[in-house]
Amino acid sequence: MKYLIVGLGNMDIEYDGTRHNVGFEVVDTLVKKYEAKIQHEKLGDMANFKFRGRNIYLLKPSTYMNRSGKAVRYWSEKLNIEKDQLLIIVDDLNLDFGKIRIRAKGSDGGHNGLKDIQQNIGTDYARIRIGIGDSFHKGQQVDYVLGKWNENELKELPTILTKVSEAALSFAFHGLQTTMNQFNS
Repeated sequence: MKYLIVGLGNMDIEYDGTRHNVGFEVVDTLVKKYEAKIQHEKLGDMANFKFRGRNIYLLKPSTYMNRSGKAVRYWSEKLNIEKDQLLIIVDDLNLDFGKIRIRAKGSDGGHNGLKDIQQNIGTDYARIRIGIGDSFHKGQQVDYVLGKWNENELKELPTILTKVSEAALSFAFHGLQTTMNQFNS
């Protein structure tokens, strides 16, 4: 069985370490832990490794966040990934920092990356939303989302990335329902 785990973010170096790139950080955590080799491929950086007999493919789309759907559709088709084998990992400013929410399907919740994915493949795919909080003043949403983690967030971030990485692998090994029961916070 094979699974495609997609972390959303923006490739440019200026976005490294920003809240909006937390999906990329989860992929990087998995790449490091499982010593996978990341390759620059069409529409994204790809890596793969085996986990308990499953083939895990990791994708960091090289399209900008708001065009992620093209990369997700391309790699899903190329790898023959069914929607129940696809997991998208994304930031969510509507959730408190560090909170995670796993869903089988749903709306884009105002997230432009998810909106583009839904325009390309529909809404029936699993997603993990990682709370980045909403500690910004009116009109400062873009600056906040594209801003770097603060000192307190950076202290907690490794624990959050580990938890989300474990949830992603649980999705591949135990299935969505068990993963939701165990990891939704």
